[in-house]
Amino acid sequence: MKQKTNWIPWVLATVVTMALAGYLGQRLTGEDRTVFVPGAMTHGHHQIELGCDTCHTPFNGVKQEACVECHGARLAASDDSHPKKKFEDPRNAEQLDILDARLCVTCHLEHRPQKTRAMGLTLPDDYCFHCHQEVGEDRPSHQGLAFDSCASAGCHNYHDNTALYEDFLAKHANEPALLLRASLPQRGLAARMRASGIAIKPPLARSQQDAPAGIKPDEAVLQEWADTAHARGGVNCSDCHQPRQADGAVAAWTDKPGHAACAQCHETEVKGFLDSRHGMRLKQNLPPMTPAMARHPMQADARDRELGCASCHGAHGFDTRRAAVESCLGCHDDQHSRAFKESPHFLAGTAGKPAVTCATCHLPRTPHKHGDTNVVRVEHNQNWNEKMVRGVCLNCHGLGFTLDALADPALIANNFRGQPARHVESVEWAAQRVTQPSKGDTP
Repeated sequence: MKQKTNWIPWVLATVVTMALAGYLGQRLTGEDRTVFVPGAMTHGHHQIELGCDTCHTPFNGVKQEACVECHGARLAASDDSHPKKKFEDPRNAEQLDILDARLCVTCHLEHRPQKTRAMGLTLPDDYCFHCHQEVGEDRPSHQGLAFDSCASAGCHNYHDNTALYEDFLAKHANEPALLLRASLPQRGLAARMRASGIAIKPPLARSQQDAPAGIKPDEAVLQEWADTAHARGGVNCSDCHQPRQADGAVAAWTDKPGHAACAQCHETEVKGFLDSRHGMRLKQNLPPMTPAMARHPMQADARDRELGCASCHGAHGFDTRRAAVESCLGCHDDQHSRAFKESPHFLAGTAGKPAVTCATCHLPRTPHKHGDTNVVRVEHNQNWNEKMVRGVCLNCHGLGFTLDALADPALIANNFRGQPARHVESVEWAAQRVTQPSKGDTP
């Protein structure tokens, strides 16, 4: 007798399989692809975690060129202690079998929260050990030091040890905590614009606004614009709201110009912004960053604020002083930010104006060579925070105090009210080696 087939389980299995395939297909082709994220991303990349093809090939490999596209400029601007060419040298071929330092993903793997360090850096604890396991024999000061302390003790940065070379440390060994002449570089936008061939036009009055017929600007907006450096530099309404395209044609009027309009004169600043956590989503053609997406504490009423140039500088006021403090505190609500207005940096100012702003440290003024012209520009990529020591802190503070302060998490949290609770000994070690080199050392 022929056995009767029970089709019900097969039908149910087919329905479930089709539903699952449809669900996964929707996740794969639509905006919501979270099911494919294998683990939490760092706070520097999580904003673009669903833009998988930004970093990955279709077969889930990581594209080296994607790392270089975003981080290559920083490496080029630094004095890279471990450049790629060093490991392409045939004399170092044996090292590649131990640690292939030609590829970013050898040390930096995303979706590994257990290996994520401060600043969102992903790094194995023992990566220094592979090449420097005998450092204790060469340097008595390093005997007994754990290899997971190389980067965490405030001493070493794999890619750029510019501020930590021994001769540099020794040179700054006896500096006071606060230098007698504290100063900041003066911004040089006008000089850079002239060097770039961007004409600075005659100043404009309110009556000279050139909004097209049918568009009547608000009087308060006109006054706000008339009081700015834009009006004083001849930048009119159409320059931002109706900019010329690459072919010279005049674009259609837009009520809310984006960062492309700003880039006509502020190309370097816009590039820095797009490389930063604030603008990286726009660079990948994703909707703008909002504070609601951040992993750090943010102000509740700022959750849905879309970040762009105007969200910090204002739509028509373009107030750099506002952008340097109030714009930051309008979103950030972590302990460090809340403590700023009670910090020595703020209170050292006069008439409620801080001596040091949020931007002084997090968006530093950096000197650059623009053709034959020396210019100072504001770095709008706040991911350069690890370069604070030489580029920012040493404008006002001695090196020893700076390293001690930045190695004290509690002091950072209360915005540097008080004295460092720990001491980084690397300055003394370097000074001793330079003045009294050990056998085999080169002073």
